[in-house]
Amino acid sequence: MQLKSPCEQIVWDVLPSIRAAIAEELVHRGITQKEISRMLGITPPAVSQYVSKKRGYNIEFREDIRQSIAVLAEDLIAGSVEGNALVPRICQICRMLQDDESACISTKCKGI
Repeated sequence: MQLKSPCEQIVWDVLPSIRAAIAEELVHRGITQKEISRMLGITPPAVSQYVSKKRGYNIEFREDIRQSIAVLAEDLIAGSVEGNALVPRICQICRMLQDDESACISTKCKGI
């Protein structure tokens, strides 16, 4: 069995889960999938897969991480986060998740 490096784990599991949670939050706030696509800089089909839970739903988030995602969604709707400003916000959420002892997203829970 070939193990994923921590960076591969983030690209394949963590980032899609964060994007899916953001997309879901935006849908709950009445934003269209097309607009979500524009806000997140991803394709409409990717948004559709996130919203239909076909992609990015293999990580459970703690409440404080969910709250950070909700605040990011609010800021996206308000237009206070655009372009390059989105990346650091997603990175911040990713770091919170990496610090979550209960989340199995890296080699720390695979005995490596």
